[in-house]
Amino acid sequence: MGSLLEIRDLHVSYGGVHALQGVSLSLEEGEIVTIIGANGAGKSTLLNAISALVKFSAGEIRYRGTALPNRPHLVVARGLVQVPEGRQVFANLTVRGNLEVGGFLRKDKAGLKDDLDYIYATFPRLKEREGQFAGSLSGGEQQMLAIGRALMSRPKVLLMDEPSLGLAPILVQEIFKVISKINRSGTPILLVEQNAHRALAVAGRAYVLEVGQIVREGKGLELLNDPVVQEAYLGTRKGVTQK
Repeated sequence: MGSLLEIRDLHVSYGGVHALQGVSLSLEEGEIVTIIGANGAGKSTLLNAISALVKFSAGEIRYRGTALPNRPHLVVARGLVQVPEGRQVFANLTVRGNLEVGGFLRKDKAGLKDDLDYIYATFPRLKEREGQFAGSLSGGEQQMLAIGRALMSRPKVLLMDEPSLGLAPILVQEIFKVISKINRSGTPILLVEQNAHRALAVAGRAYVLEVGQIVREGKGLELLNDPVVQEAYLGTRKGVTQK
């Protein structure tokens, strides 16, 4: 039996740049797998290839043993949903309107209402601002909205691209608590994140991506304590332990 999500020997090139060079990784049921690496390493390109937002020239992306379609809306219909870098909320729609867009492929009205209530319980600030235009929200509130919008589609796999980027430390802590909560509810998560310490602490497994290639992989805690990873991405050579 294969992995839930499996990427094999993936290559992506655009604008003369070979952005991904034979990347292979997997995500299993119930896991959080994180991908860390410097800016330009190809992390977002990888998620965008899974979401069919960029085309790959070679390799395979398989979900439950079957190749994913090459159209974004069909990938979403299969249950793989991305929380994009930079939030990308619909600024001229209200908070409620953005969340409703997230559930546009669903027909189960009762389930949509339940999920809306769950999102408002998870992010009370969104409930308070339900009628506000998304463009008027703070960065942290927009990130909450982007996550909530993705959850409205009841994802079977959640792809998260830099969810803590640009947020104040207290909001980063809140976002990572939510990531853990979503995962505990049964949703596998593939997490791209520039905050390597937080990402490795929350991940069951992790990969290090450098210049389009996987150069290290292992359990999150193992990489958190790996001297090479510490020096390159954590700014320390000292051993750390998960709390």
